Amino acid sequence: MTMSAHRVVPVYRSAFERWEKRAGVRVKPRREMAADEPSDTYFPPELVPAAGHPLVVARGPAAPKRILTSRLFQYLHFTTELEATAVIPVTIDISLGRSGLHLPVRMLRDAFCITTDEAWHAQFSNDLMEQVSEHTGVPIALPARPQFIDRLAKVRHDLDGEIRGSASIAFSVVSETLISAILSDLPKDPRLPRVVRSVVADHAEDEGRHHAYFHCLLGEFWTALSTAQRRELGPVFPDLIRIFLEPDYRAVSYALFELGLTDDEVAEVMHDSYPAESVTRDIAAAAGATVRYLGDVGALDDPKTLDAFHRAGLV
Repeated sequence: MTMSAHRVVPVYRSAFERWEKRAGVRVKPRREMAADEPSDTYFPPELVPAAGHPLVVARGPAAPKRILTSRLFQYLHFTTELEATAVIPVTIDISLGRSGLHLPVRMLRDAFCITTDEAWHAQFSNDLMEQVSEHTGVPIALPARPQFIDRLAKVRHDLDGEIRGSASIAFSVVSETLISAILSDLPKDPRLPRVVRSVVADHAEDEGRHHAYFHCLLGEFWTALSTAQRRELGPVFPDLIRIFLEPDYRAVSYALFELGLTDDEVAEVMHDSYPAESVTRDIAAAAGATVRYLGDVGALDDPKTLDAFHRAGLV
């Protein structure tokens, strides 16, 4: 990757001018599961390698389907918790002018719109999870917290106190600028129930506006940091990217145990299904835009930060 000779901070152009007529929370209906919904595939098998593992397949035809349904629950639970615990606190602080950033008034107003959007995303994700469980008879059996919550807490804890609060903004920027295969691919997959495709499409439409907002916010945020703060926070970005994109191994293992697999069998499925090289390759592919934006603002000009991205396989 060629490093930028100078920092590029995008000029803010609001994507929320017609928010009242475009936002899902304003114009989209509650998506409801049809009583005669024909599909029994609730998540793309290609995105859930554990579902096709011989030890799972050997449990009978219902086992892979259950793993796929559990994977949908994981995604919806992740979305609900992400919006509620990671993004909304940041956008509320921005909208109320207490983020520590000196932002244009329009960006403060748009942060309120994002807060409303994200609350709706959390609500409809939780609602869909309940509907699918009732429709399929598959119980919602998940760890109490998605993996990212504990891992993000550790990143914050390990940072110097002066910069610790900035990790929340940094993680929000990462989560809102990464291009998820789920948001881009699921709405187009005819194997999935219509209600699943519709909910994910509604989410993706709103997130397009959020992506543009957080792309600009990154420039404002990064330039507001001191040189010393940038040097400390920069090498953390690969961890934040991985936290967001890495499979939730704890949740996948939980689903496998629910099938009745033993400890050794679960370990074998996890080892075979999520080889480190493949996981790193998928993360790098999804993180391309975010890494490019960080390069544009000069974050990768710091040798320590650039080295961290190289070691993470992101550049």
